[in-house]
Amino acid sequence: MNYATIKYTDIANGEGVRTSLFVSGCRRGCPFCFNEAAWNFHAGEPFTRAVEDEIIESLATPFMDGLTVLGGEPMEPENQAGLVGFLERVREAYPRESGKTIWIYTGDVFHIELVPGGRHHRTATTDRILELADILVDGPFVQAKHDIDLRFRGSSNQRIIDLVRTREKMASGAGAREAVTLWEDDPIFSTHEMI
Repeated sequence: MNYATIKYTDIANGEGVRTSLFVSGCRRGCPFCFNEAAWNFHAGEPFTRAVEDEIIESLATPFMDGLTVLGGEPMEPENQAGLVGFLERVREAYPRESGKTIWIYTGDVFHIELVPGGRHHRTATTDRILELADILVDGPFVQAKHDIDLRFRGSSNQRIIDLVRTREKMASGAGAREAVTLWEDDPIFSTHEMI
């Protein structure tokens, strides 16, 4: 797996201050994608153990809130294979009790493509990756639904899913579509007003 770039102290791709890993490779090709350069699976640099170590170390800083993985497309089968071991290392170093979260951005729709019986990017490692993540921002970017007022997503069809609460509902017997629980942002950000 290659990565296109890494942003340390990123505040645009998830709550708080984060390290954001942009993986290379995406077959979706959404028109007007903000990161078309990362569509090529060979773009950027190889994602080595040394790069993993650097990212994990960056998260140790007390003001860091977590890791975000985006791309490209993290849920491309090749990228899932390259990410699962790394995400397990991140979660081992920073368990949920640490307060550091893992966000993943995907063009896939959770209840259609990523759950058991899903299509396209469903692999043997999908469940492991989703279990490690706290938040999933799902859905392709759609230019006609682009909205600059949205936090942490580009178009209104995209959802910010609280995977922890969604998994709890699924474990209680709810179907994937019904179980989807959206992440709740601080209410102050919904008003677009200064205090």
